[in-house]
Amino acid sequence: MFSLTVRSHFMIAHSLPREAFGPAQGLHGATFVAEVTFRRRALNEDEIVLDIGAAGKVLDSVLDGLNYKNLDEHPDFAGKLSTTEALARYIADAVAAQIRDGADGRELAGLDVTLREHPDAWAGYSLDFAAS
Repeated sequence: MFSLTVRSHFMIAHSLPREAFGPAQGLHGATFVAEVTFRRRALNEDEIVLDIGAAGKVLDSVLDGLNYKNLDEHPDFAGKLSTTEALARYIADAVAAQIRDGADGRELAGLDVTLREHPDAWAGYSLDFAAS
């Protein structure tokens, strides 16, 4: 399996209003490093997984909808918790929606999103295109 990873960062505000989240129950900010790894069983005719520039543009366009936003007010998170894990799934689904219709996207096996909230803590979500 071949892979290509691109990354960028974004900042959000949100609250996690459940007792399990302790001090994070209140409104607070978070800065994430988002990494998206595209997986492919065989390289394309150009001997790449995906064009790096195109992959970066897709990630940036998804993150533009989140960057500097209060997720408590974001329509896509209405009534939902915006945990790191939930954000990873949201980004994976949004990236997949943009990439899968392209020629290279149809050949991808899947993608993985890792959100690094802290150097010692991160969460991720994997999307297998064969299963979806």
